[in-house]
Amino acid sequence: MNLKPVCPALSLAILPALLPSLAQAQDTEPVLSAGDTAFVATCALIVMLMMLPGLGLFYAGMTRSKNVLSVLTQIIASISLICVLWILYGYSLTFADGGGMQGLIGGTSKLFLSGVNADSLVGTIPEYLYVMFMMMFAAITPPIIVGAFAERMKFAAVLIFMGVWLTINYIPMAHMAWGGGWVFGIGVQDFAGGNVVHLNAGMAALVCALVLGPRKGYGSQMMAPHNMTMTYTGGAMLWVGWLAFCGGCALAANGYAMVIMLNTMLGGAGGALAWMAVEWAHRGKPSTFGLLSGTIAGLVAITPACGFVGPAGAILVGALVSPVCVFFVEVVKHRFGYDDSFDVFGVHGVAAFVGGILTVIFAAPALGGIGYAEGRTMLSQMLPQVLIMLFSMTVSVVTTWIALKIAGALVGLRVDEEAELEGLDIAEHGEVGYRLGDGVYGGALVMAGAEGQPVPRPAMTVAKAH
Repeated sequence: MNLKPVCPALSLAILPALLPSLAQAQDTEPVLSAGDTAFVATCALIVMLMMLPGLGLFYAGMTRSKNVLSVLTQIIASISLICVLWILYGYSLTFADGGGMQGLIGGTSKLFLSGVNADSLVGTIPEYLYVMFMMMFAAITPPIIVGAFAERMKFAAVLIFMGVWLTINYIPMAHMAWGGGWVFGIGVQDFAGGNVVHLNAGMAALVCALVLGPRKGYGSQMMAPHNMTMTYTGGAMLWVGWLAFCGGCALAANGYAMVIMLNTMLGGAGGALAWMAVEWAHRGKPSTFGLLSGTIAGLVAITPACGFVGPAGAILVGALVSPVCVFFVEVVKHRFGYDDSFDVFGVHGVAAFVGGILTVIFAAPALGGIGYAEGRTMLSQMLPQVLIMLFSMTVSVVTTWIALKIAGALVGLRVDEEAELEGLDIAEHGEVGYRLGDGVYGGALVMAGAEGQPVPRPAMTVAKAH
């Protein structure tokens, strides 16, 4: 069965088994479904809330107060840029027929959305809606990387990096996995973008952290989150948005979509509780930051698994991934000394890889999953699963390095030392996030009091003093 993919969720090998109605629809004229359209449109809007206020607040609260606006600005500007580029060429190069290059990149027949109109359908929903829903995936993936280089990268470099990375990394990766490319034909069990979104962004974050180097004072000065209530609010919005992110991939309002959303919710819950338990045992106190970190780790891990496992398996996927992420955040990061500001690699990258492996394990019918494609066993499914994840990691490392080199050659990557000490809010944007009653920049006062002070015992994802 060789169906044209309509969603990142659906693996070629198991699509007919999961959605037989789509298989039958090959020989019939597609018909618009008002229910499916309303459901996917709602999911798209909720994913937008997940991006702009959700990711923005989650990251902004983790910064020092002198850099809060810089992170918010980087995220909203990156999302805006990516949305425009997606319409200009991103959608076409991802989903249009690529001719002789079909295995690696799509074609140019839908540049500027040529040929897309109000009557064209993808499955049972308008193609315009499909364009928008997939635009949300494209727009949220590169900004995840902001958490790795926060507080030290030039704004102009951020924009150049985002545009280049989208073009040479995300679009080919999305086409290969979702748009009919060679990865799609392998039948990897990755429901909603564990590879293309989270593993890809996580590896890119590690490369960015290594290339840019640590922030000034990393390991010796206060770098704890300046506003945990802001981070909590953003993290809660991410959790809500994740249900729409994964559930909308069914492209239909049906029972299967509801299982996906339930599994997504449970993956986050399992991750939160497991991180809390590890932190409680390790530090003697559970922290809000630890619970949020575990929630995100569980959500990342369940992203590839949510369409293949049962509810009990979803809880275990989240619970098993959190201790691994804790180890990378608490031990590996400090042993090697890289400054991944908000632990994008330690959470997104690590959880996506572990989640990809756990997907195959808990997809087993004996463990409540839906099973494997005909002729495949757990072991034979695991081989392409791991190989494609390794391929994704390699592509991410190479393309991220190239994008950084291009941005660095054009405008330079890092702000100068004076700007970094002053804060990027003022140095890069000429404004401040907070003012005290007398009009003095609150962030500057906070930092003046923190210079040279030892770093207190942080939450599980905050840089420690060496």
